[in-house]
Amino acid sequence: MGRRFDCADPDQRAEGLTEAAAAVRRGELVVLPTDTVYGIGADAFTPSAVTALLEAKGRGRDMPTPVLVGTVRAANALVENLGAYGQDLVDAFWPGALTLVCKANRALSWDLGDTKGTVALRMPLHPVALDLLKETGPMAVSSANRSGALAATTADEAFEQLGDSVAVYLDGGPCTDNTPSTILDLTTAVPRLLRKGAIPVEKLRGIIGYVATDG
Repeated sequence: MGRRFDCADPDQRAEGLTEAAAAVRRGELVVLPTDTVYGIGADAFTPSAVTALLEAKGRGRDMPTPVLVGTVRAANALVENLGAYGQDLVDAFWPGALTLVCKANRALSWDLGDTKGTVALRMPLHPVALDLLKETGPMAVSSANRSGALAATTADEAFEQLGDSVAVYLDGGPCTDNTPSTILDLTTAVPRLLRKGAIPVEKLRGIIGYVATDG
């Protein structure tokens, strides 16, 4: 049975973070609030946990899971490099609603799905999420919903879709903005917009100049 903690209550927040971090270390799933929508998360370095996450969502390996980090240092450890533009984008928009796709560090032993050697990284602008990530280290996190359904903007909506497949629910109240993160691919010479989201492409161009878009 998934345990639920009201993070508006300081005592429940502290207990919930402790329980969630322990669950992640055991290879279990947790639901956490982020600055976009609620996420379902697992230890990024426990393949069985990432598989359980994909199964809970009803999602295949062809849609690999993004990774949330609590620090820029953690992000740097997960990639070959941030490329020519990554550090400027991180300085401008992290923590926040920008996901960067980079070439993954080949020395890492993890399995996020069929990533083709890349990883999608983000540092969320949410205190509960950041506190948890600083305890657990990098987490594989996807939107807290069944594949094809609407993303959960409350802990109730997440529970309705995911139920007891999740060990701990951290309830941070309703999401204030359910616009998804902007996704930018940094694995090619020219940064390419993969998904429009909360950060407009004009703002990205204001930092790094040219951004390729398909539209």
